[in-house]
Amino acid sequence: MSADPRRWWALAVLATAQFMVIMDTSIIGVALPDMQHDLGFGQSGLQWVFNAYVVAFGGLLLLGGRLSDLLGARRVFAAGWLVLIAGSVVAAAATGAGAEIAGRAVQGIGSALIAPSALTLLMALFAARPKELARAMAFYGAAAPAGGTAGVFLGGVITEWLSWPWVFVIYIPIGLATLALVPAVLPAVPGRRAGLDVAGAAAVTAGLGLAVYAIVQAPGRGWDAPATVLQLGGAVLLLALFVAWQRIVRGPLMPLSVWRTPGLAGANAAMALLGAAWIPMWYFLNLYLQQVLGYGAFPSGAALLPMTALMMVLMVGVTGRLIARFGTRPLIVTGLAVLAAGLLVLSAIDADGGFLTDVLPGSLISAVGMSLVFIPATMAAIGGVAPEQGGLASGIVNTTYQVGSAIGLAAMTAIATSQGAGRLGDLPALTDGFQAAFIGAAVVALAGAGLALVTLRARSVRPADEKESVGA
Repeated sequence: MSADPRRWWALAVLATAQFMVIMDTSIIGVALPDMQHDLGFGQSGLQWVFNAYVVAFGGLLLLGGRLSDLLGARRVFAAGWLVLIAGSVVAAAATGAGAEIAGRAVQGIGSALIAPSALTLLMALFAARPKELARAMAFYGAAAPAGGTAGVFLGGVITEWLSWPWVFVIYIPIGLATLALVPAVLPAVPGRRAGLDVAGAAAVTAGLGLAVYAIVQAPGRGWDAPATVLQLGGAVLLLALFVAWQRIVRGPLMPLSVWRTPGLAGANAAMALLGAAWIPMWYFLNLYLQQVLGYGAFPSGAALLPMTALMMVLMVGVTGRLIARFGTRPLIVTGLAVLAAGLLVLSAIDADGGFLTDVLPGSLISAVGMSLVFIPATMAAIGGVAPEQGGLASGIVNTTYQVGSAIGLAAMTAIATSQGAGRLGDLPALTDGFQAAFIGAAVVALAGAGLALVTLRARSVRPADEKESVGA
């Protein structure tokens, strides 16, 4: 089959989409203090500016992947941008906490359509050419963590020189430009006729949302409080019903047979724990920079640029070669262990600390860890599935990362709050809380390394593919 001459332009559009989708989880980080003041958020409720997006995003990614398989990935990709633009308008215009959370949820729905369809389109363009696929995955994979960290810097620039609503306004022209390019550069991947499991999507989204809400509220009312127990029990019940429903419904949202794919379960577990460690890291590091060290919005974003630059260099120039040489499992295990080491370094932050001593070393070590994990785990998760389940597999791997992020942030916020992070203005107490969050995230990353070592095959890349990937 001849190569699509538009494939590299298409990759640029898809990588930009991935960058923007993940940036949407982080661009609000620096703006949070201003949003808290203007919209009346409490310290614990503030994380719902993040979680409203992530819960909608993570809860609906399976549906987005399924829709990509059924309706065609290009069509779903375009629809996702329309929804993301609408959510951005609502979030930018919000005058209260409720409207802001609603806008963020709509943005999450749009992103849940964009992310799996983008990965499906990438696989359609490059799957038949392993050497090019490795290079394409390097650029696409680098776009995710780079977008997450670059969002902090860009959010700082916008908040410092404009105002926080502009962190949402910028998605409108970018979205419109992307929509204009869709018919010109993206292939029309056909869909296939099958049922659509709306009930399954509702059950899994409600279950995940209820779990995150219960964890967020638990520190204030107690882990053994009746409301906490009932909500966590309800979340478990909804997720169990979702799994049971997938066994009996025609056209399930997530056919359970997909989990027989070698490496899928282990790689997705690694992605979930990666998100649960990485997202709390940048969230609390940003709060430490602003609330303890007293950095403004722009300096706080600039402080994380070295981490972003290092990840881009490693992912684009190094990770692909390491995959070809060693396979995916050693990189996933090593990367999560390195991330844990970086988090432990960050746990030594001081109320009288500084950027060079307290922030830079740990953030750079953590960036190395992320660079070693993200692309190998993604490739291990989607590499073995059948083409007709490509959207589903990409939806699953995106879901596990985003849901891990949401639950990890909720859990680390609970830990930080219990250790003093809720006492604004009390710098030692804030620092104690942030230290506890970094230690908790390090434990999560170490658990991920151990789980990957046990569950993943020794080598997850075929030798023939490895040889072709060396030049990537």
